[in-house]
Amino acid sequence: MEVEIIIRLLLAAFWGALIGAEREYRGKAAGLRTTIMISVGACFFTLMSQWIGGAGNPDRIASNIVTGLGFLCAGVIFRSDNHVSGITTAATIWSVAAVSMGVGAGYYFASACAALMILIILTMLTFLQDKIDLINEHKTLRITFKRSDAGHARCKELFSTYGIKAKLLVQHRTVDHIILEWQIHGSKHAIESLYGSLLQDPIFEELVL
Repeated sequence: MEVEIIIRLLLAAFWGALIGAEREYRGKAAGLRTTIMISVGACFFTLMSQWIGGAGNPDRIASNIVTGLGFLCAGVIFRSDNHVSGITTAATIWSVAAVSMGVGAGYYFASACAALMILIILTMLTFLQDKIDLINEHKTLRITFKRSDAGHARCKELFSTYGIKAKLLVQHRTVDHIILEWQIHGSKHAIESLYGSLLQDPIFEELVL
């Protein structure tokens, strides 16, 4: 029994380390040590759930792991203006815990298949995502110009020139300036060319992409 416990904890740490290494390599919030701790903790909670709950109620503690992970996942999601980051890392934490719960329950093959699938999604599909971004990216563009300049019309003209689709999200007016916030999407090359033209245009005083 003792050997089986050690094997399950080591397996959970192993799968957590593999997935955590990928997150660490990409500089994400939940790195190597975090995913290992999550894996070992979820595995041990599952073991304790089986021991405390017994045959009649083996999910006594394990059922609350998913609920508790919600608070941890929320901590790695950040929102800045109209941009949200950390969702993939939060989903990874959730998935790693699920794999470790499977290991803790003794389902080694299913856990291994799930862990390998997570690794494939995080590594191989990143290449596909980059290819999609080359074709069509979504960005938020904030532009500041003087009220005396025709900045809005100039923006529309440049969007048309580079084939960029744009939607005006926010318009702020101060005493001397106008601030426009656009939601734009187009190819990566088109957006980079647009940004270069905006930087060279003397009308625009401040750009944030």
